[in-house]
Amino acid sequence: MLKRLSISNYALIDSLDIHFTDGLTIITGETGAGKSIILGALSLLLGDRANVKSIRDPQLKTVVEATFDIDGYRLEQFFEQNDLDFDNHECIIRRELTAAGRSRSFVNDSPVPLNVLRELSTYLVDIHSQHSNMLLSSADYQLSIVDHLAHDGELLTAYRKVFTQFKDARLRLDRLLQQQLDLRKEEDYIRFQLNQFHELNLQAGEAQELESLQLRLSHASELKAQLWEVCSVLDGEEQSVLLRLDEVKQLLQQTQANMEETQGMAQRVDSAIIELKDIARTVSALQDDLSCDPQELEQIESRLNAIYALERKHNVSSGDELLAIQADYESQLSKIDNSDEQVQQMQAQVDDLQGKAREIAEQLSQHRHTAARAFSSQLKTAARPLGLKNLEFEVRFTEHPLTDTGIDEVQFMMAFNKNQSLLPVKDTASGGEISRVMLCVKSIIAKTMKLPTIIFDEVDSGVSGDVASMIGEMMNGIAASIQVIAITHLPQVAAHADSHLRVFKTDTESETITHVEQLDHEHHVLEVARMLSGRELNQAAIENARHLIDN
Repeated sequence: MLKRLSISNYALIDSLDIHFTDGLTIITGETGAGKSIILGALSLLLGDRANVKSIRDPQLKTVVEATFDIDGYRLEQFFEQNDLDFDNHECIIRRELTAAGRSRSFVNDSPVPLNVLRELSTYLVDIHSQHSNMLLSSADYQLSIVDHLAHDGELLTAYRKVFTQFKDARLRLDRLLQQQLDLRKEEDYIRFQLNQFHELNLQAGEAQELESLQLRLSHASELKAQLWEVCSVLDGEEQSVLLRLDEVKQLLQQTQANMEETQGMAQRVDSAIIELKDIARTVSALQDDLSCDPQELEQIESRLNAIYALERKHNVSSGDELLAIQADYESQLSKIDNSDEQVQQMQAQVDDLQGKAREIAEQLSQHRHTAARAFSSQLKTAARPLGLKNLEFEVRFTEHPLTDTGIDEVQFMMAFNKNQSLLPVKDTASGGEISRVMLCVKSIIAKTMKLPTIIFDEVDSGVSGDVASMIGEMMNGIAASIQVIAITHLPQVAAHADSHLRVFKTDTESETITHVEQLDHEHHVLEVARMLSGRELNQAAIENARHLIDN
């Protein structure tokens, strides 16, 4: 509930600090006194668009702050999701506005974006004005009322979970079918391209091996001569390296007896001889194996030219890239070949989820039909004392394909006069009639669920007498469950106040200022008497007011 509202530097308000209680709070005052300004400041606090023209003194900030008792509102998850400090008992909201157009919002002293403020406000305050009556014509709002009264929140949550799964599965199926269609259009092209790859039969690393072999074969004569020369130098018949090293080894062996420093050198030379002999044998084998066959070179070059041609065609520069393209074509062709089976599996999943969603939607619909029948009876009973004795009301259901709300589309059908056909709300009711119907709806809902604070902004316009008194009684009945704040010009409504605030304005030499005062019982009587008698307050009006309040 709203406990306190503080407003400074806003329109005609210099500074106001208003305290609220539970039950029914009535706000009255002369036309133009500033009641709508207070409501505008509260709307600003709850996320409405800021207007710098409402700043009283451009040199100062406009600040609106409210304190709410949120015990039992179950807002822990909201605060956690938005990384806000949570107090289970109290929530303080503040909004600041400067003449430069800068607006800042705070929840429990933490800055928040405007969208978070707007979302939080839906849990705290429901401002109901004559303009809000248009909601009653909205099919979504009508369905939400039926759902509230059906107590089907858990069932609706379960349905939406399955429906979301169904919708996602259907989307995946649609994508698969489109992909299948696109691939089938390309199937001949893919098979043609893949056939070229299969004809080439390229192996991993083959191109690099062929390029190395081509290089060797194209220089075979030169390489053969160079290798023969290496063999001759190392192990030829005359003055070869190995012969000379053998002589070196023998000489070193002879020095060992007379010179300690040469000890071991002969063994080291011997090791070198062994290594060089191995090199000589290897080079000789390479020379023997080296082919100078022009036909083999021609075959290799032909094979490389085929690979290079395919690389140019696909704008790549290596055999590995060609193999990656081949793998992609094979993957696409596999999808085409297996797509029918995939589609069947996905279609079975979609059908299964659709069946589950349909089953829950039908249960949901049964709950709604039961609640709608009870609601129709309750609404007609509640509306008769408000001068709507001939009201006929029906919740008409139309079945449609599955949506995120189920299979039901509802429409409130009404008739306000005898022998009148039932028509949709927007086609049959006057503004005053809709206001009273909406008040009845709020009254019924308030008995079954935890609503935020409701503010009624002159929703009783256009009524008087006993009907006005019954509206006051109904507001009082709603206030038994939740906090109700009502702005009214009707004494019959004001008489039902648990708390009465009077809005008035005063003039100074330079400005007009709006004030709010909390009325005690005696001044409450006088204010109601003033509303009854108009400008002249007399004893008869006071006694009438006392009687009205006592009753």
